[in-house]
Amino acid sequence: MTLELEDRVAIGELIALHGHLVDDGQLDRLGELFTPDVVYDMSDFGQDPLVGLAALRQAALALGDGNPVAHHVTNIVVREEPDGRVRARSKGLGVRADGTCGSLTYYDLLVRTPDGWRISHRTLTARRVPLNGVHRSG
Repeated sequence: MTLELEDRVAIGELIALHGHLVDDGQLDRLGELFTPDVVYDMSDFGQDPLVGLAALRQAALALGDGNPVAHHVTNIVVREEPDGRVRARSKGLGVRADGTCGSLTYYDLLVRTPDGWRISHRTLTARRVPLNGVHRSG
């Protein structure tokens, strides 16, 4: 499979849509973003991976006021692997109700479905150290 420009645009819009739906509390629309059996891996945040749309929705509701008030995504890079899989890497910024914010990286595995592109696996890694710690090693 060769990724066409239309695929890249659709994937970028899909990734951007996440923040709009979640920030608007439209958790019933998560199926527009993710496959029904999505794996949402937040191990880097000390949580077990979530599996499935219901688990994602339930986790967001359980977090309640701990959720960011704004999810922003940027720096989306899409690539096709030699085995045909499609991956995207993007930066995320979360703004909390108290005005503080955090940064993370999304690593997504995407699949084309009859309804368009969907994320089948998402891994979140926190950005905690400038330059990923490189400046400390020498």
